[in-house]
Amino acid sequence: MYDDNNIFAKIIRKEIPCKPVYEDEKVLFFNDVNPKATIHILGVPKNSVINLREFISNTDKDTVKYFFDKTLEVIKNFDLDKSGYRLITNDGKNGNQEIPHFHIHILGGENLGGLR
Repeated sequence: MYDDNNIFAKIIRKEIPCKPVYEDEKVLFFNDVNPKATIHILGVPKNSVINLREFISNTDKDTVKYFFDKTLEVIKNFDLDKSGYRLITNDGKNGNQEIPHFHIHILGGENLGGLR
C-alpha cells in the first residue's frame, strides 16, 4: 500500500524543498542531496506508485513512455548521452529500496567503475 507520507510524496507536494532540474505536471527530476557521482539526479513520476512493477502495471502506457522520454531528455541535457551514465532503480528489501515511491537514479559525469 502506498504511503502518502514518504519523502518523495512530500517533495512532489512541495512540503520538502529540492533542487529541480526538470519538472512538469507528470514528472520531477532533481539533484540527489547525497550524490554518489558528480551528476546524481533522481527522477520520480508524480503518480502514487511504490516500485517499477507497480508503475508499469498501474500506469497508462503513454505516461510510462512519457516518463522514460523525459529521462532521456534529462540525460541529453547533461551530455550524459555522449559520456555515458548509469540508470538505477531499486525494488524491495533485497534491492535496497529505501523510499517506497518508484524512482530512478541517473548517475554520470565521471567513470563509475564496476558495480558497487
